[in-house]
Amino acid sequence: MYFVNGLISDAGQIVAKAIREYGWYDASTLKEPYRIEGKKTMGLEIAEQFAWQLPDVILYPTGSGVGIIGIYKALKELKALGWVDGKMPRLVAVQAEHCAPIVKAWNEKKRESEFWPNSHTVAFGINVPKALGDFLVLEAVYETDGCAIAISDKDILAEQQAVAKLEGAFICPEGAAAFAAARKLRESGWIRDGETVVVLNTGTGLKYANLIQVAPPVLEPGDELPKENG
Repeated sequence: MYFVNGLISDAGQIVAKAIREYGWYDASTLKEPYRIEGKKTMGLEIAEQFAWQLPDVILYPTGSGVGIIGIYKALKELKALGWVDGKMPRLVAVQAEHCAPIVKAWNEKKRESEFWPNSHTVAFGINVPKALGDFLVLEAVYETDGCAIAISDKDILAEQQAVAKLEGAFICPEGAAAFAAARKLRESGWIRDGETVVVLNTGTGLKYANLIQVAPPVLEPGDELPKENG
């Protein structure tokens, strides 16, 4: 394993050069036939767990976008098989404020995104300045009347803490971005009252332990706990 002092795009260029020079097999995103099929299981499980009644909205943290592409493919295939019917869920691509090429393209009604310079965010998994399958992500969003939304790092970290406090779940910043997006879309009215909404968390917050600053009060032997903590 090697670390690259840069972004996923920099790592991809190094690997691509090695593939050309050494004739290696390219197993990167959308260069092999299996990853989309694996990501489809998210869409299949959503449909199955809702007893084949599709939700109204699905939000997914989007870097390379393979997850949202796979979900969209799964739901289209289920409709073609006749296993589900009705409207497709509105798919929402969630990105970070300082790395939001899909959001920018969606706002400008484009079918492809542009490289996002100097991208940075606490949510490393969605720090992808230019997704290879950006046109497929945008197709999924457009064809389902969905949207793309960017969340600030401040709101991502606040939502991560809120989910931990309210649900007892230590989710990753990428998932927190999706939860924050759901909150903002509900407040704006884009998510309407009574709609069924699925928000996907893509990992554990344990991978980002450095983001959590904890300074608990110190008790001495014989001290009593304050009543408000009971």
